[in-house]
Amino acid sequence: MELRSGFPLILQQYQALFKKNLLLSWRSKRATFLQLFSSLFFIFLIFCIQKAIEARFSTSTALNDVRNPELQANPPIPPCEDKYYIKLPCYDFVYSGTSSPKVRSIVGAIMANNPGRPIPPSKVLPFGTPAEVDKWLFNNPMTCPGALHFTERNGTVISYGIQTNSTAVARRGHYEDPTFKFQIPLQIAAEREIARSLIGVPNFSWVVNFMEFAHPPVDNFSAVNTVGPTFFLAIAMFGFVLQISSLITEKELKLRQAMSMMGLYDTAYWLSWLTWEGITTLIASLFTVLFGMMFQFDFFSKNNFAVVFLVFFLFQLNMVGFAFMLSAFISKSSSSTTVGFSIFIVGFLTQLVTAFGFPYSTDFSKFFQVIWSLFPPNLLAKALSLLSDATSTPGDPGISWSRRTECAPNDTECVITINDIYLWLVGTFFLWFFLAIYLDNIIPNAAGVRKSAFYFLRPGYWTGKGGSKVEEGGICSCFGSLPVLEPTTPDDEDVLEEENTVKRQLADGIMDSNVAVQLSGLAKTYPGAWKVNLRCCCKCKKTRPYHAVRGLWVNFAKDQLFCLLGPNGAGKTTAINCLTGITPVTGGDATIYGYSVRDSVGMANIRRIIGVCPQFDILWDVLSGQEHLHLFATIKGLPPSLIKSIAEKSLEEVRLTQSAKMRAGSYSGGMKRRLSVAIALIGDPKLVILDEPTTGMDPITRRHVWDIIEGAKRGRAILLTTHSMEEADILSDRIGIMAKGRLRCIGTSIRLKSRFGAGFVANVSFANGNGGQTLPPNGVSNAPAGHEEIKQFFKSRLDILPKEEHKSFLTYIIPHDRETLLTKFFDELEERKGELGISDVQLSLTTLEEVFLNIAKQAELESAAADGTMVSLTLTTSGHTVEIPVGSRFVGIPGTETAENPSGIMVEVYWEQDDSGTLCISGHSDEMPVPPNVRPLAFLRSLSLRSASQRRRFGQGGPVHGIVYDPEQVAAYNSR
Repeated sequence: MELRSGFPLILQQYQALFKKNLLLSWRSKRATFLQLFSSLFFIFLIFCIQKAIEARFSTSTALNDVRNPELQANPPIPPCEDKYYIKLPCYDFVYSGTSSPKVRSIVGAIMANNPGRPIPPSKVLPFGTPAEVDKWLFNNPMTCPGALHFTERNGTVISYGIQTNSTAVARRGHYEDPTFKFQIPLQIAAEREIARSLIGVPNFSWVVNFMEFAHPPVDNFSAVNTVGPTFFLAIAMFGFVLQISSLITEKELKLRQAMSMMGLYDTAYWLSWLTWEGITTLIASLFTVLFGMMFQFDFFSKNNFAVVFLVFFLFQLNMVGFAFMLSAFISKSSSSTTVGFSIFIVGFLTQLVTAFGFPYSTDFSKFFQVIWSLFPPNLLAKALSLLSDATSTPGDPGISWSRRTECAPNDTECVITINDIYLWLVGTFFLWFFLAIYLDNIIPNAAGVRKSAFYFLRPGYWTGKGGSKVEEGGICSCFGSLPVLEPTTPDDEDVLEEENTVKRQLADGIMDSNVAVQLSGLAKTYPGAWKVNLRCCCKCKKTRPYHAVRGLWVNFAKDQLFCLLGPNGAGKTTAINCLTGITPVTGGDATIYGYSVRDSVGMANIRRIIGVCPQFDILWDVLSGQEHLHLFATIKGLPPSLIKSIAEKSLEEVRLTQSAKMRAGSYSGGMKRRLSVAIALIGDPKLVILDEPTTGMDPITRRHVWDIIEGAKRGRAILLTTHSMEEADILSDRIGIMAKGRLRCIGTSIRLKSRFGAGFVANVSFANGNGGQTLPPNGVSNAPAGHEEIKQFFKSRLDILPKEEHKSFLTYIIPHDRETLLTKFFDELEERKGELGISDVQLSLTTLEEVFLNIAKQAELESAAADGTMVSLTLTTSGHTVEIPVGSRFVGIPGTETAENPSGIMVEVYWEQDDSGTLCISGHSDEMPVPPNVRPLAFLRSLSLRSASQRRRFGQGGPVHGIVYDPEQVAAYNSR
């Protein structure tokens, strides 16, 4: 099957990723709805605020265009109850000058001749002097709107004064002007009645008319200008948070890494997101403008549609680029909301500063304007201010498309135009977008891998010929050179033979046509990191480098399955990461079908011919199984005409046809693993890497997947890792067991069992059960023994005791050194079956699991010897605690030497592995004498003595260090 490459493949990947983004948005309807229609809610709030402010100023003409003012004739003195916040009972007015009869007559005329409403005497209070009035007003606040003070100078001169509260107050959106409401009516009434009194004509006509000047609106409130920047920023933040969350989720869940392992181009990835977010932003901006026009804001209706639309579109697009850039610094999707809220708060504060004129004023230098314009919310605030000021009064025309490059109406300083803001938004968008791509390459990913800070200056990056070399650590890391991994000679002869074969092929330049993958000294070392202790005067401490893989020399043959076993932390996943390009190799090399993993071009070719089932399922919860296969098949470069049929076939092979259209989030753990296996096999890869593929599957499904893997061997090589020894036994053609970063053994399952197993397992079943029991681990039974004849027969012929005894069977472990005796032994046993009451005898090799545990224990023992790792063993009988090396089996207790036991006492320690693969003590045998002539292991003995001497030298107490004895010598002594 010919796969696509080059530009056709980039275009195909782009289309598949765009469809993926569309499906993710469609299936997150609530979030997409908020992103598109949140503007309706916020514009409605702006509309409510605008109407509330207009209602508050409804009694004032300051906001209106007054061309034909209305005539206000002879206003009457209003009742005191009309004043806002008056206290009852109240008075319409009070006066002083009661000592003058003429003054009392004038006040009576004021009360009687008030237009439209005579004032009753009970609503007026007389006083003799102004001082009495002031005293009464002080003692009775808010009970009278005004006072008149009369003084009769002579028969032809009467003076008066007016005293009112000139403070303007408002109630329920209505303003009260005390000058026109109370002071002027009192003044007109007083002058009218004084004039009538002096001329002696009670009906003298005295009419005063008032008319305000014709004027345009002298004041204007624009809710769009005042709260619009904050609300429109909030609208953009919905898309900002969703976008940054989507990018970080794909990075956090390693979805992007999985696509990269299948051959995804970064160009297709970024362009697909940019296109989708651009379309979403365009629709959201269009709705924003249409909703604004629907509510009939002058801001939206008077300014040109394209001018307003571009402001919102370019701003939201700028925020998309800003989100791309920030996503490079964030590793957890849960942090996206926090980041979005922080950006909103900072944007809100900087918009407030912008609203007060900084820095878009002639008072500030160009430098401040440039720096300020780099933050998108500031440009939005200034653009809204210009557009709002251009429509601040009914006579303002707004900004037309042709005048976008000119100074906006009512912009007196003209420091920046709308067109300048467009250019800033476009320019900073490209700045954020290219920074996002650059930072995505130079900031370490989840695997700690990054490119050089100057990767784009290398010619090979642009020509596609090796310019994408990756590095590890932070941008400013100072690791120096990694320590050289000292070459070691393998202890196992098969591993040594495999290493020599690879070295010989490399030296002779021979490329075996049957070899799919060749590891030539593959090594991976993680450099140590500097740890700073701020509490100790900034003391720095560097951790030791960690050798995860210590030089692998092995060939993986075509048409075969190589099973790589090892405890957790052995280096299996690290080796796989090196083969797939996730982690760079620090030593040696690996070639896959002739392509080197150390070469960027080679790795690009490798990813086209491999399929990977990672250790953990990397799937989108909202995409179906069928959609996953279509996506990865398209990324792989399969012809579009074959994708549907190949996906259906793959689903049928893993028994997911019925669940093909179900979302992967509803799959069980086993179903997800099957889907991951199907993804790894799609596109007919030449190398398939399966990292624990059957985890979580039920036995029936597991057997079915085994059949799929067995059938997939034809025409390709398969690398399998698993913790199921049964799976490795059934599927593998060859098995390699790793521990502590090194390959400890290699060969077929039978060879490993024969070389590293305890021997043969013989199960003897009886025709009738006649008593027995299961023995403790030390092989000594305290109960009456059964089947003595059979046990005596095995003891006399093979010199072995039963490992397990039951009323219906006995189990023996026959060491390999007794193998020459087995033919004669079983012939004789067959002849005496009836006599001994034996119904059946089964002979088998020890299990692969036992081989695995033996290798792991030996590796732990070597590691403990090298690192000096000790654990505490507490004896159940005496309660004493001894320090012993990890993995040691027979341990002597110092200080227990007696005349009866000159070598002292020892115990056999039982070990088991925890979930991380580390050996832990599970128990120990009863205390027993140390056999004579059994010597301690030299290197562990020196370790114990060295530790003990150090404790004595420094005067330290602590537990006693045990003495480790050679288990082979102990076993040889016990078999006598």
